[in-house]
Amino acid sequence: MLRGLPPVEVLDRWLDDEDIPDRVPCLIAPDGRYDLALNRYFLQADMVDASEHTLAAIAYDLADFLTFLWCHRKPVGSRTWTDATPEDRAAYKRWRRTDPNGPRVAGSTWGRCVATVNQFYKWAVRRGLVEQNPVVQRPARSRPGRARSGQETPAEAPRDGRKAEAGWLPPASYRRWRDVGVRGYLPTGVRDGSFKGRLASRNATFCDLMVRTGLRLSEQSSLSLFEVPEVDLGRAYVPTRLPVAIAKGGSGRRIYIAASVLRDVWDYIRFDRAEVVERARERGIYDRVADPLVVEDPQRASLPPRRSGGRRVAVESLGHRERRRLFIRGEDGLLEPAALWLTEDGLPVMPGTWKSMFQDANDRCVRHGVALRCHPHLLRHSFAVVTLEQLQREHIRELARMSPAQRTSYEQVFGDPQDWVRRRLGHRSLESTFTYLHTLQELEMETRLALVPDEWEPAGLDSGELEREAADEAYAQAGLVVR
Repeated sequence: MLRGLPPVEVLDRWLDDEDIPDRVPCLIAPDGRYDLALNRYFLQADMVDASEHTLAAIAYDLADFLTFLWCHRKPVGSRTWTDATPEDRAAYKRWRRTDPNGPRVAGSTWGRCVATVNQFYKWAVRRGLVEQNPVVQRPARSRPGRARSGQETPAEAPRDGRKAEAGWLPPASYRRWRDVGVRGYLPTGVRDGSFKGRLASRNATFCDLMVRTGLRLSEQSSLSLFEVPEVDLGRAYVPTRLPVAIAKGGSGRRIYIAASVLRDVWDYIRFDRAEVVERARERGIYDRVADPLVVEDPQRASLPPRRSGGRRVAVESLGHRERRRLFIRGEDGLLEPAALWLTEDGLPVMPGTWKSMFQDANDRCVRHGVALRCHPHLLRHSFAVVTLEQLQREHIRELARMSPAQRTSYEQVFGDPQDWVRRRLGHRSLESTFTYLHTLQELEMETRLALVPDEWEPAGLDSGELEREAADEAYAQAGLVVR
C-alpha cells in the first residue's frame, strides 16, 4: 500500500507503524536487514529518555562489536549477535587492543565498549533472546557503605582504563591556534591572502565563547538567540542561563560571558548571521522547512498552543532536535531560525560540522609548522584550568590577610573556587573537577622545577667544598648559625 511513495516517506510510515520514536538509533546488518528484536534495545524507557549523544555512543560501540562478529569471524556473515561467545569477545579484544592491523584503542575506550556490550547482553539474556552473555563476569567488589552482595561486573576492566589527565591550552597557545588554524593568519601574525575560510569570523567567535564559558559542544551548538544576553557596558562578565533541556545530564546552570566575547557574538548576529539569513530568505529555504516551530512574538520566548485550550511551550524546554526546527517571526513578518549559529545556507550548524572545523584548523596548523592541536572538549578543559588557577590564587591571597574567624566567614559567603568551577562546568560531583586540581598541581611543580639551575655544581669547587656548602645552606634554612 506504500507503492509510489518516495523512499523517505516509506521509511517514515514504517517507523510510525512500528511505534519507533524519532531520534532513536537503529542498527542495520551488513546485508541490509533490520532486526526488530535487536533494535528493541533502544526502545527501553531509560534509553528513550537518554540524550541523543548518549544513544549515538551506545549505538556506535554496539555496532563495532556486531560488525566484528559478522565480518571477522569465519565464515564471514555466519555469526550474528545471537551467536556471540566469550571466545568471540576475546578475539574482539585482541583485534581492538593489540592487533597491529586493529585500531589499538586506549584502555578507557575499551572499558566503555565493554560496558556497552555487557549492558546489551544482560538485557538480551533477561528477555530470553540469547542464552549467554559473551562478556565474562566476576563478583563485584564491595565498597564502604554500598551493598553489592551477589552483584557481578565485567571481568574485562582494563588496567589502563583510567582517563588521561586533562589537556589544556594556555591563553597564548590558544590564541596562536585560533589565529593560524581558524582565522587564517600566518604564524608571523600576517593575514594569509590564500586563506579561503568565509566563515572564519563566526568560527573564531564560536571558539572564543567556548574557551571562556566551558560549555560543551552539544550545549553551545544548541544555543538560541533567546540565550544571548544584551551587552552591559558596566559589567566585565554578563550572566545568562543554560537551559536544562540542552545541558548534559540536565545540568542547567548560570554561565558568565566575558563582555569582549559577547560583543563579538553580537557583531556576528548583526552582520554575518544577518547576511546568511537574508540570502536564505531570497532562496526560499525557510519556506521549505517541514513542520517548523514558530515563535510568533520575538519578545516572548514561547510557542503558541498547538490546539485549543493547550498551553504555551517555553523555548527553554525544547531539546536539541526541536531547536533545529525553531523559527522566529520578525517584525517584518519574515521567518528566521532561532538557532544562534547558522551555516552559509542559513540553517542551524550541526555538531559534526563544528568537529570538522576543528580538524581543518588542526590540519592548517600542521601545514604551517604550528605544533598545536585542539578539539572542542580541550577548550572546556582550558577554561576550567585557567579559571580555577585564577580563582584559587585570588582566594589564597584574600585568606592570607584574614584571621581564622574571618576566613570561615569569607568561605561561607564566597565558597570554594573548585566548587564554583564545578557548577560552571555542570559537574554533579566535585570528584569530576578534581582532574583540573591535579593539573594545577602538575603546573605548580613544573614552575618550581624551572627554578632548578641547569648547572648543579658551581665551577671551581671540589667535592669537599660542595658538601660543606650544602651543609651550611641546610643549617641556614633551619635557622642555625655555623661557627
